[in-house]
Amino acid sequence: MRLDLAYDGTDFSGWATQPGLRTVQGELEAALAVLLRATEPVRLTVGGRTDAGVHARGQVAHLDVTAGQLAKWSSRRAGNAGSDATAEARIRARKVNGVLKRSAPDIVVHAASEVPAEFDARFSALRRRYEYRLRGGGMRRDPLTARFTAEVPSALDLGAMQRASDELLGLNDFTSFCKAREGATAVRDLRCFEWRETEDGAYAARIEADAFCHSMVRALVGAVVAVGSGRIGEAELSALRDARERTSRFTVMPAHGLSLEEIAYPPEDQLAARAERTRARRDPLA
Repeated sequence: MRLDLAYDGTDFSGWATQPGLRTVQGELEAALAVLLRATEPVRLTVGGRTDAGVHARGQVAHLDVTAGQLAKWSSRRAGNAGSDATAEARIRARKVNGVLKRSAPDIVVHAASEVPAEFDARFSALRRRYEYRLRGGGMRRDPLTARFTAEVPSALDLGAMQRASDELLGLNDFTSFCKAREGATAVRDLRCFEWRETEDGAYAARIEADAFCHSMVRALVGAVVAVGSGRIGEAELSALRDARERTSRFTVMPAHGLSLEEIAYPPEDQLAARAERTRARRDPLA
């Protein structure tokens, strides 16, 4: 089963279950266990593991259910000929949300869909898209969006930020902007890094890649903000990228400005092949 969901990450200690802490995974697994009357723990695999305070509009997760559990989850008309799969996915979502609203109204499941066994929310993904919202010094503040918008004390040059973002595009080793897992590399294909001014007067970055390392998006934004505020030059940013070393020349941006917007997947007949390619270790760049 594939779950498409969204959440306000403000009051969560991230996605992943942690003892004694409120997490998105913990709340959602608990709700599903109640709904499915599960005798064994429900286990979710997520497409984009978000940190504490990070939000999501387009998160995806999957879980395995038995035929009996699926029957309990489905609507009365689920077995009827011609039953609409999209409508059924929304009905299942409403059932999950009915349980969630008791303890986690800041999570909303949009759809709960049957998918092939080859579907893997994490490894089958083709790309992930994030948005980061911020306001620079002198920009008009909006209390209604403050929970989702970071504030930067310095005035920002949006043109310089876009030029710096363009320089970071492509297949690169992003070690300077993240901490790679042991035995893995930080080689990623950054496909989009575009800035725009929002209707409420903030700056928002659209950031898309095949995958991201831990804190990579917030570090990339922090580096570009350092250029936009004049703290570092555009040429220095390129040098920092090529050095492939962590640096204190820019700071990682706050979590609350970040939202996971979309995870894209291939057609069903390509799911297994995609997962196999993703699991393969990436070769380091020369």
